[in-house]
Amino acid sequence: MILRRLLKYTKPYRIYIFLVLICSVVSILFALLNPVFIGRAIDLIVDSNNVDFSGLPKILLMFLITFTSGAVFQWLMSYFSNIITYRTVKDLRTQLFQKLNKVPLKFNDTTPHGDIINRAVNDIDMVSDALLKGFTQLFTGLTTIIGTLIFMFTINIGIAVAVALLTPLSLIVATFIARMSYKYFRRQSVTQSELTGYINEYVGNLKLIKAFNYETRAQKGFEKINADLYDCGLKAQFFSALTNPCTRFVNGLVYAAVGIIGAVSVIGGYITVGQVSMFLSYANQYTKPFNEISGIIAQLQAAFASAQRVFEVFDEPEESDNGTYNVINSAGKVTINDIYFSYSNEKKLIENLSLSVSQGEHIAIVGPTGCGKTTLINLLMRFYDVDSGEIKIEDVNIKELKREDLRKKYGMVLQDTWLFTGTVRENIAYGIDSICEEKIKSAAKNAYADKFIERLPEGYDTVISEDSGHLSQGQKQLLCIARVMMLDAPMLILDEATSNIDTHTEIAVHHAFSEMMKGRTSFVIAHRLSTIREADLILVMNDGIIVEQGKHEALLSAGGFYSKLYEAMNS
Repeated sequence: MILRRLLKYTKPYRIYIFLVLICSVVSILFALLNPVFIGRAIDLIVDSNNVDFSGLPKILLMFLITFTSGAVFQWLMSYFSNIITYRTVKDLRTQLFQKLNKVPLKFNDTTPHGDIINRAVNDIDMVSDALLKGFTQLFTGLTTIIGTLIFMFTINIGIAVAVALLTPLSLIVATFIARMSYKYFRRQSVTQSELTGYINEYVGNLKLIKAFNYETRAQKGFEKINADLYDCGLKAQFFSALTNPCTRFVNGLVYAAVGIIGAVSVIGGYITVGQVSMFLSYANQYTKPFNEISGIIAQLQAAFASAQRVFEVFDEPEESDNGTYNVINSAGKVTINDIYFSYSNEKKLIENLSLSVSQGEHIAIVGPTGCGKTTLINLLMRFYDVDSGEIKIEDVNIKELKREDLRKKYGMVLQDTWLFTGTVRENIAYGIDSICEEKIKSAAKNAYADKFIERLPEGYDTVISEDSGHLSQGQKQLLCIARVMMLDAPMLILDEATSNIDTHTEIAVHHAFSEMMKGRTSFVIAHRLSTIREADLILVMNDGIIVEQGKHEALLSAGGFYSKLYEAMNS
């Protein structure tokens, strides 16, 4: 099943498969002719009293021609095999990356990132190695087996039958061992992904680990996973390593049998010494593919385990996007009607939540950690779909909108900053097709990022990344704020967008936000209640339910949940 599915990816390159077959047949044909010329040469010189020197040059010339021609076609076969393999693997990686863009965010949230990276890199590399060896060795191996059998039967049927009956024992042994090793290769691949995820997590949080003196416990965690990988890897390699010695032992018996039977046949006058030489060469050529094929079988087990993990991603359900309605001139009106949502059936989160937001309103969402604030934002953006109820923009259910069109309605700044490897200019203009230098600098100025940008070595051309050590968290967040200021979206989502900015800069950015939010509907998640006093409406959430709503002063006067939060923050 896995092999059949994997071979489907080679269909676009059928012409190269055909060329590989042709080159394989031709190269093997020349390789099979070589023992013929060697045997004839031996027959010409075996009788020391009657050596035919006149016939040797012609035979040696033919041997040289066949040997060189075989090498050329062998090279061509490897070249075409490389084309098939690397283009197939390129298609696999491309499809995997495309799939990651189409699966729901739930897959990304619930699957360790190291595991995803391992599938995209290591698992596909394993498939690549198996495909490359498969095309080069399987084709040549099968062709060699068929060709040598034909040549041997034309020389002596008895010896050929003996070879044909004994040699397949090595393939039977290899198949049995391969079945034993498959489960360990599968476990090895899974454990390797776990180790990749652990290292990825460790490297990304090294400062925190050192700050909490967690190095020793982190080392123990690493050693545990590494020991598991060693254990399953050792067992997988042990079983796969049995393949070659076992098959070579069987092949040695075959070679010895050919030598003994051939010697007896020469004494009886049934064949010549040169023909025995041919048989020994053919026996060696005939048994060699069984060694290679048995080795490939062991490697294919590992490749199939890796391919299965890649196909598991391919089989993930994609984000449904059947929307056809396009709200071209959205003014920012949002209506939430009686929505229910939970990440799992075991734990309820948002229940019976309703809200009506008019154009240009500034909505603040506050509440304790885990109350559903960020979840509400995820639902507004359709990162997740509601279990029941509906969310509307301009009286159109967002499920009737294409996700791409819906998300264009929002400008979004998250608490967690994200920058990609590129220039400052490219990071600010991220997601925008036409880059205008004037707009980029204006957005940076409005976000109060222009001054530190100009102090960078190359200014707006400075190459940065998420791990840039020369940028503070506050500076990174200012760039993210400048990025959203580049968008002309009718609605804004700010998830504690000033959390990593010093107080002085926060005041300045607050004024910039006030200007940006004029006429735009905005949803602001804030943990510091002092930042949302001027909101048109404050939603106080607890356990997925809006427990209070109103303006700042009114909520304080009510002496309810908001008042207690405010007092706790200012005590």
